Amino acid sequence: MARTRFRGDRGLSLRMGGVSFALGALYVAFGAVLLYVMQGSALALVIVLAMAWGQWYFSDTLALKSMGAQVVAPHQAPELHAMIDRLCVLADMPKPRVAIAQTDIPNAFATGRTPAHSSVCVTTGILKRLSADELEGVLSHELAHVANRDVTVMTVASSLGLLAGFVTRWGMHLGMTRGNRNNNGGGAVAFVVVFVVSMLVYALSFVLTRSLSRYRELSADRSGAYLTGRPSQLASALVKISGDMARIPTDDLRETGAVSAFFFAPAFNRESVSAMFSTHPPLEKRLEQLSQISADLGEQ
Repeated sequence: MARTRFRGDRGLSLRMGGVSFALGALYVAFGAVLLYVMQGSALALVIVLAMAWGQWYFSDTLALKSMGAQVVAPHQAPELHAMIDRLCVLADMPKPRVAIAQTDIPNAFATGRTPAHSSVCVTTGILKRLSADELEGVLSHELAHVANRDVTVMTVASSLGLLAGFVTRWGMHLGMTRGNRNNNGGGAVAFVVVFVVSMLVYALSFVLTRSLSRYRELSADRSGAYLTGRPSQLASALVKISGDMARIPTDDLRETGAVSAFFFAPAFNRESVSAMFSTHPPLEKRLEQLSQISADLGEQ
């Protein structure tokens, strides 16, 4: 965790370390298989690694673009900036870029490779629905993600899934090309190997990100609630957003799939298949935790 006034979470640190180690092992295995199957095709590996680096380095920009969000200056959103300024001073952390996405989906997310290179985005939908105190609770939650550095791990994990998809498509092209030039089926074998390995990597990274994502949301709830000292406002925001999310059209929710794991609240309704693979813990569990924190702080 970054050195801020957010409460430390040893459980989160251990989980991030475990996931990072597993992802590193997957990267190494993935690269080794590619080199072996492609018979020393270094250019392909360079392209894949370049994509991984680009996804990591420009992660916050890509996430904002996927939501159609725009970075706003203090004079464009003075109240929002003032709130984040106050929370950053309170937490003793660098201020991230501030962005707003023009969508009625009530949500917020943080992204970026480091606390010094991060962004916090809110939607017009959440600005319209929440009170100032509730919004402060949500923003403290998102800033906790940045301070905890779990957005970095999630970004790397997401990059690996993206690479697996790219390599699958590239392997399909390679298989067809070699198959046309080689009658012994070598291209087809190469494609099958790459396809199987890519799917395995994607599946493993999917499981790793989902397990970490659920825990990191609980951790950010705790950290944010203790920072502001008003867990009831965060709980109120959760209830409002979760209730309104059920009324958002499924097509609109599907458009946010690229950043759904980073959202403050899960972007799905009861009819969405995404609920089967939730990136967030159950609402009841989050509210129960906040209620315990409220009692601990003696909040009135």
